[in-house]
Amino acid sequence: MVGLSRSIAAAILLLSMTTFGFAANRVIIILDASGSMWAQIDGKPKLEIARESLRTVLQSVPADDEIGFMAYGHRQKGSCDDIQLIVPPQAGSASAITDAADSLKFLGKTPLTAAVKQAAEALRYTEDKATVVLITDGLETCGGDPCALGKELKASGVDFTADVVGFGLTADEGKQIACLAENTGGKYIQASDEKALQEALVETVAAPAPAPAPEPAPAPAPAPEPAKPEFNFMPTAVLADGGDPVTDGNAWEVYKAKSDGTRGDNVTTEYGAYKANLEPGDYVIVARDGEAKVEQKVKIEAGQVAKPLFTLNAGTLIIHPRPSAGADVVDGAAVVIDYPGADNPATYYGTTKIVLPAGDEKVTVTIGQGVACETIPLAAGKTVEKDIIAGVGHVVANAYYTAGGDKADGSGIGFRVVKAKMKIDGTRDEVTYAYGPDSKFDLPPGDYVLIATVDLAVVEQPFNVKVGEFQDVKVAMNAGVLAITAPGASKIEIFETKKDINGNRKSLGYAYDQKYQAAIPAGDYAVVSEKSDNSSKEGTVTVKAGERAELTVQ
Repeated sequence: MVGLSRSIAAAILLLSMTTFGFAANRVIIILDASGSMWAQIDGKPKLEIARESLRTVLQSVPADDEIGFMAYGHRQKGSCDDIQLIVPPQAGSASAITDAADSLKFLGKTPLTAAVKQAAEALRYTEDKATVVLITDGLETCGGDPCALGKELKASGVDFTADVVGFGLTADEGKQIACLAENTGGKYIQASDEKALQEALVETVAAPAPAPAPEPAPAPAPAPEPAKPEFNFMPTAVLADGGDPVTDGNAWEVYKAKSDGTRGDNVTTEYGAYKANLEPGDYVIVARDGEAKVEQKVKIEAGQVAKPLFTLNAGTLIIHPRPSAGADVVDGAAVVIDYPGADNPATYYGTTKIVLPAGDEKVTVTIGQGVACETIPLAAGKTVEKDIIAGVGHVVANAYYTAGGDKADGSGIGFRVVKAKMKIDGTRDEVTYAYGPDSKFDLPPGDYVLIATVDLAVVEQPFNVKVGEFQDVKVAMNAGVLAITAPGASKIEIFETKKDINGNRKSLGYAYDQKYQAAIPAGDYAVVSEKSDNSSKEGTVTVKAGERAELTVQ
């Protein structure tokens, strides 16, 4: 799969040399920054491959090209509105785009339709020529319709084009977003095979338009040609011998054959039921469906119809990932299928239906911290549908200032889940963590300790998890809120009133400001305000659980 990394860099480089150099004066690159970009190819996250490929491209773009950069899913984990034009279209933007890509976090959803729409509007596509290049490793997850958007942008734009690079998508997934490019007159480029991708770009994008042919001299009317068949290439793909033809979700890759019988120049890539008229000669045809593929050489002869049969030797696997028996499918559950011949298996989410080479399919389902692994035998031409149970319970954690009192909902709330059993050195293994009220955890059965933090207050509470059960863990912090005002202060610091054996007081928190507010355990405290001239004032205060205490030190 190292070749795939190189192919993506080469693909985007060729795309920049063509779409950027010839097709438009102003371009916005949209990069998928969703959480799925953490998936690895040959041990390297896809997001790193994308960053390095962008860096390579931008070194080759002419300095006067106006290039912009947009990302989605890089700031909020579950938001469909997390779309940002980070670098507006401008000349000499290579360094700014590289820096922006390097600083992205990859954690959110995939609102690719809305992102393309916003990029088109930023380019004033109804007034000027505009091009958008979308690099995505996933499909729309925010309800958008990329096919409809492509038609809308083409109809209302002056000269609008969207090019789409499918980063590691299957043929079926590629078909679902290829329409965005095709409906605008752009290109869909499948970045799943290095040789196919490079040759497709050379054939369909990189090659300049041929010069107009000179007007032919008048010639005598040719003799009538014999009737030709409507199509001379009519292939059929089946999952198993004697099976029904595959006509939906599959792909056909057509290559010229080299003298040694290997793939040469790419001719076309088509989807579904396929019929064509090919020039006479030798070809290499690759039939794909899902993760299954088969390749064979086909000879096209003048006046003859070739009807080759491609047997994929594959079956269909349908996985329903569930947290417990009888529970609903979790859409965000990660499903990894290690199928026969896989170099680096892809990750799917939620209910997964995929065509795979026949054999033992090793399936791993992850829901929260729960992981379930099964090996499922799959025969050619068969469909296996199976629930895989991750075996987790659901926990929602909240902190309250007092038992039955107000719920803490500020920015300083955090929860760590650790195993209840201590190791020999007295520490506990951390399981997971989250921030904010209503923090959710999917955990395997067992005993745990929840460490709740609200500003300066920290409380541990044990709890037990059972598969399929839901529980609301409420942690009483026995804390109040201390609000301090110190006019003219450069620093405010809170201490315990009790001194240790050396006469020192423990510092609990501080702020370089004239005001400081924080949740703090109930008790007595000393507050020291310091000024820039090194003078200081001290005050004392008692904080009660569930109450607000205010102190002015001056």
